[in-house]
Amino acid sequence: MSEATILHADADSFFAAVEQRDDPSLRGRPVAVGAGVVLAPSYEAKAFGVRTAMSVGRARRLCPELVIVRPRMSAYSEASKALYRVFDDVTPVVEGLSIDEAFLDVHCLRRVSTPAEVAVRLRREVRERVGLPVSVGVARTKHLAKVASAAAKPDGLLLVEPDGELDFLHPLPVERLWGVGPVTATRLRDLGVDTVGEVARFGEGALMTLVGAAAGRHLYALAHNRDPRPVETRRRRRSMGAQHALGRSPKPLADVEASLVALVDRVTARMRAAERTGRTVVLRLRFDDFSRATRSQTLPYATANTEVVLTAARALLIDALPLIAVRGITLVGVAITNLERGAAQLQLPFDPHSDALDAALDDVRGRYGSRAITRAVLLGRRPDIAMPLLPD
Repeated sequence: MSEATILHADADSFFAAVEQRDDPSLRGRPVAVGAGVVLAPSYEAKAFGVRTAMSVGRARRLCPELVIVRPRMSAYSEASKALYRVFDDVTPVVEGLSIDEAFLDVHCLRRVSTPAEVAVRLRREVRERVGLPVSVGVARTKHLAKVASAAAKPDGLLLVEPDGELDFLHPLPVERLWGVGPVTATRLRDLGVDTVGEVARFGEGALMTLVGAAAGRHLYALAHNRDPRPVETRRRRRSMGAQHALGRSPKPLADVEASLVALVDRVTARMRAAERTGRTVVLRLRFDDFSRATRSQTLPYATANTEVVLTAARALLIDALPLIAVRGITLVGVAITNLERGAAQLQLPFDPHSDALDAALDDVRGRYGSRAITRAVLLGRRPDIAMPLLPD
């Protein structure tokens, strides 16, 4: 049996931790980073039930002592760069998942240090060089390392030895399986399947019937800790997207559509900056009961043209209106998948003005900032907070 050499490192309550690092008066106090909606609560705030995507008003009712801090995205971006410099100094095999978490393969260091020793050093260097707590899970597989880091939070380290993998994994709740959200968890619990071990005993065929063939095979494999995926450096991005939390109060269609317009503007500008095009437009929705739905449309050619993508996204939104009318809406997102590298091919009928307009707007925003020019429908609206991202 191979050695546990995969680390999953995850900074704890990243945005809130950066604020507590930079402002000593916030340390030990319940803090939430946000503006209208909570983006990231500190662990002190989580103890009162404050959660990500919760309205600030509800968060204050749960925790009257809560300190609300407006987001400083540039500070989080710099902290992320410092975090990844530590990761890269530890091992050359780093796979970034987000701005504050990554997989690290330390197999190449086995002759000089054990994986546990590397994890201890990693946590120490992040604390000393970045000033932030980080939790680390160590295991043979990526899935189990991620589960272990979650179990180690906050500010902990957990090594899952190869001969104790299922003893650790099987008693955990089904939600710990990568890919099990609230809807799937409810379906499983309704059938008396509450733990990962019960998923493993449920049977692959029964799981495929319950959640679909691909998802069923996926969950059955993870429940048995079968995850052959290696840690991949510079993994190619499969999609680009953005989302906006709308809050719990009812929203008119015009507000939802305006948010969609702003998201498409942002995503297509990112694609052009990264010289990427995509073929499939995906609309993501979250409803009042926290369930989710997606709608997608595959275009006949790859593009990064704003109007082409916006036309498709609007059509998907119109198609989803009956569902929104019944279930409400709390979040809208858009993503472009099936990405290709390079500029889009010219298509007929060719509209040179549309591409020229995109280029002109990109130039103005690049020189004078993203708020230098905007659409009329977005005038007077508070701009969405642009989350820091890994390089495209």
